[in-house]
Amino acid sequence: MTSLPDLSKIKPSGGKRSSKREQIVNVFLRQEGHLSADDLVDLIRKEDHRISRATVYRTLQWMVDAGIARKVDFGEGRFRFEHSYRQPRHFHLICKTCHRSFEFLSSDIESLVEEVASARSFTASQSVVQIYGTCEECRTGRAGQSTAEGHTDLVFARDALRIAIATERSGLEFYARAARVARDARGRKVFQDLAEEEKEHLTKLEERYGELLRRDPQLESRPTFLFFKGAANGLFAEGAERLAKGVNDQQALMIGIRCERGSHRFFKKYGERFEDSEGKQIFLEFADEERAHLDLLVREYRALVKRQGRTRRGSRPGAAAATRAGAR
Repeated sequence: MTSLPDLSKIKPSGGKRSSKREQIVNVFLRQEGHLSADDLVDLIRKEDHRISRATVYRTLQWMVDAGIARKVDFGEGRFRFEHSYRQPRHFHLICKTCHRSFEFLSSDIESLVEEVASARSFTASQSVVQIYGTCEECRTGRAGQSTAEGHTDLVFARDALRIAIATERSGLEFYARAARVARDARGRKVFQDLAEEEKEHLTKLEERYGELLRRDPQLESRPTFLFFKGAANGLFAEGAERLAKGVNDQQALMIGIRCERGSHRFFKKYGERFEDSEGKQIFLEFADEERAHLDLLVREYRALVKRQGRTRRGSRPGAAAATRAGAR
């Protein structure tokens, strides 16, 4: 069951504590998917027939104003309400035949909205994307993926872990390959250590993923909620390909720095946008790990440049001749 937010912190100015309101909020947060006002009235009256329809309506509007609920329009001629508390803002696929909705979040759509708003010097406060069509079950008569309405914290956490695991695997491949191409002994050791660290983190993430599946045996079959196209193959995949084309030690470190910086920004950006949830925690934890790797690589890059500078100064023509003479 979703925990009840601290209503004392978000009640309207001058408002009084209301046991009826708390009861309505509790019932609302126990539900999955999207409820109409009449749906909620029916659920409330099963628990307490004394609560009036008007009280439910007022409380629904209060929940919208307080950020506990979001009002959505699926083209049915009436509004529905979904959780906003502890749930990230998202988009909907809506079947015009059965009127079911399927939720998803896409970084590509969000980036496009931001790009358009920025180009028009427009400050966006809310975006609503609803894609209408026909679901697989209505189109073919066969049940597709699990069609349970609404996403849950576990689905969100599952998708967050999938992205983190893909990134960790690509990071492991990158650092293992970088260690093989590095000529500088100290830099090679840094790459080897990071590869081992990525391997250890990957094992922990996979164990964590297994724990999620044990909590919900149907979790693997539930539809994907998070769509991050650029992260599907891991945020280090492109960097690993660049290493294969041949680079020197400085270039390998710079590629690693760019990958870690991009990964840190990605997980921090979206982690901070999500409401409090297990998925948010996964993203922010991963952002902290990537930041630590980034700082390490920046320090190593500076140290390598300094070492190479000393080597070049020690390799002046006279010095080189003296070395050759000594060798003879």
